[in-house]
Amino acid sequence: MSNPARGEVTLEAGGETHTLCLTLGALAEIEAALSVSGFAAMADRLKTLSAADLALVLAALLRGGGAVVDVSAIDPVRAVRAVADCFERAL
Repeated sequence: MSNPARGEVTLEAGGETHTLCLTLGALAEIEAALSVSGFAAMADRLKTLSAADLALVLAALLRGGGAVVDVSAIDPVRAVRAVADCFERAL
């Protein structure tokens, strides 16, 4: 079960429910993966994600929630919604 107060979001994948969470570790991982520094640069970069970028961001948020999942099998529309919801709740 997710904890909205912590900015957690759930995502169904492969018949299982996983939690996404924007932790400091996930945030640092996303900054490094997208080659940006700071929230403003990250916000701009998140507006133009490629499919590969989305997979990196989603994987980091899943690890922040304590899961390691093969993100390649996740529906991209659901992935985008979950990532957006996670950032919205956390910030």
